[in-house]
Amino acid sequence: MNEKSVMKVIEGNNDFFSRFEYNQLDKGKAAGTVAVYIRELKKLDAWLKGSGGDIESITRFDVQSYIDYLVGLGRSASTIDRIFGTISVLAKYLGKTDIVEDIRKPKKQSTTAIAPKSLERNQINGLLRDVERDGNLRNIAVINLLAYTGIRIGELADLKKSNVDLKRGGELSIVGKGNKERRVPVPKEARRHLQRYLESRTDELDALFLSNYGKPISKRSAQRIVEKYGYHAHELRHTYIRSLIKKGIDIVTVSQIAGHETIEITRRYAMASQREITEQLNNLFD
Repeated sequence: MNEKSVMKVIEGNNDFFSRFEYNQLDKGKAAGTVAVYIRELKKLDAWLKGSGGDIESITRFDVQSYIDYLVGLGRSASTIDRIFGTISVLAKYLGKTDIVEDIRKPKKQSTTAIAPKSLERNQINGLLRDVERDGNLRNIAVINLLAYTGIRIGELADLKKSNVDLKRGGELSIVGKGNKERRVPVPKEARRHLQRYLESRTDELDALFLSNYGKPISKRSAQRIVEKYGYHAHELRHTYIRSLIKKGIDIVTVSQIAGHETIEITRRYAMASQREITEQLNNLFD
């Protein structure tokens, strides 16, 4: 089905989706959540129309066929699970919950026995070198702060000048998940770049980092700074946490610095990474 055909299908079923939207909002669902439901269901509706089906008369066969179709497209197990959740909401709305019973779906691979992905030392060094060469003081401070403190990208975006103490060794006051406050040390290199950036500012705003438009930086804008260099902020966080464990800092302290909800989350970082496992296995046959 080409793009024009898909648009005709979507436009032709606006009444159904309007009723569905009203129903879900009336049940107290958040507008953003309902918007996601509708976006996914419109894709499903277009696919059904292309194979002679219809979303209002969807069958269990249709649901299984659509899941198989998504598998064929290479969608991840977590993505398919999320879409299936939306279809389950639809099934309940239609009063046809039987159409989502015993549906075959790909299983999520367990990652509890492998450490989260982190960067190698040469990758971190290359990133710090590249951002410094570009010369943007804000970006240099952002990358260095993420790399040397391991804070979450959302936590960085929420930081105020009042959350930073660049004296007495330097530390950040972070309000993380569950509104739990913690103190995170800021190494000398990160303090140096942060100080240079703050000294370049002429505004009176309390936000620690500003966007290119002079407003408090958003989480997405902060993410783009890291993505510009081919990495993701969570990779810097994972690398920082793993480096603390490799240096012999006890796991309880690491958990507190990282702001993990449970120590079990921190234990994952003490496990071997996929790359390390592969190297160990290869060495068995050398």
